[in-house]
Amino acid sequence: MTLAIIAIAASYLLGSVSFSIIIARLMGKIDIRQHGSGNAGATNTLRVLGKGPGIAVFLLDIVKGVIAVTLGYLLNGDEYVWLPVLCGLAAIIGHNWPIYFRFKGGKGIATTVGAMVTLAPLAVVIAGVVAILLIVFTRYVSLGSIVFTVLLPIILAIGGWPASYIWGGVVVAVLAIVRHRKNIVKLLNGTENKLGSGKKGEPHGV
Repeated sequence: MTLAIIAIAASYLLGSVSFSIIIARLMGKIDIRQHGSGNAGATNTLRVLGKGPGIAVFLLDIVKGVIAVTLGYLLNGDEYVWLPVLCGLAAIIGHNWPIYFRFKGGKGIATTVGAMVTLAPLAVVIAGVVAILLIVFTRYVSLGSIVFTVLLPIILAIGGWPASYIWGGVVVAVLAIVRHRKNIVKLLNGTENKLGSGKKGEPHGV
């Protein structure tokens, strides 16, 4: 039990490493949370700092999820069958509410991709294809992100994945909806900003 608690705590601390904040400080000498949408994530980094930093943040955030779940797998056993899922969720929560940055972080989608692709790659591919198509045709990153997370537990349930994965997917979807609640309101009102609209530094919805 002690090792499991340490693994979950370590995953949260890893998730709390906000690469968007760090890269923005190193490159632009700015707090990314005070620019664009105010979100400490890959999409806002892309819009404020450009493609290179945005892609770097996206990939690094994915790696956080991969490492956290892998740590859970390394300690996995009959006693800790939920540990990989809990470690992945801890990393996502750390990204969203980072202890190092006054608990103001991102929305956790890239870290969710990393965690879930390590748990159930096929489910992520299926949900990811749908999400990417939505983003391509609507240019709403928030819509694609929400649909991606909502589809995950459905696909996991249909595919007969372990109950721990399915319930982990449910928690992931809830976290994403909570973090995107303002975007959902904007989508319903038709005021959500689209990917590629506006100039760098202008307010965006994601």
